[in-house]
Amino acid sequence: MRLTTKGRYAVTALLDLAIHGDKGPVNLADISARQGISLSYLEQLFAKLRRSELVCSIRGPGGGYRLGKKAHAIRIAHIIDAVNESVDATKCQGKGDCQQGETCLTHHLWQDLSEQIHDFLAGISLADLIARSDVKRIALQQDQRHEMLSHPELDGARIAATFLQ
Repeated sequence: MRLTTKGRYAVTALLDLAIHGDKGPVNLADISARQGISLSYLEQLFAKLRRSELVCSIRGPGGGYRLGKKAHAIRIAHIIDAVNESVDATKCQGKGDCQQGETCLTHHLWQDLSEQIHDFLAGISLADLIARSDVKRIALQQDQRHEMLSHPELDGARIAATFLQ
């Protein structure tokens, strides 16, 4: 069983949007910089997320993206489904033609596992992830790194302030 990059990146990007969206629309370039996901790939993912109404776009200066629903209403399974990703543990992608066109002995076991994983992800919301202390800590570290990289002129001032304390 594996979740491809598409599903992982979609969840990561939407979590980043949820964390930073309280300050207004978030542009994809900032998500790209913080998460290390290519901007063109994010644009493709957000087109799918927009069609599923998980995000909405705000045009114009200061524009970007907002969540299309409250964070507690967006489940991780919704995000994965929106980008046409499946969490499939079968070798046959659920078709049942695993053994020379026939269903293998363990097909239903792996299909049941896939459903359990989907149900697990359906039980977790973006709000649940935002509330986690490990997510808060990592987001803070990413924000600090992003701030330093986007304002290199402040590095000298920060270093000086540290030594003057």
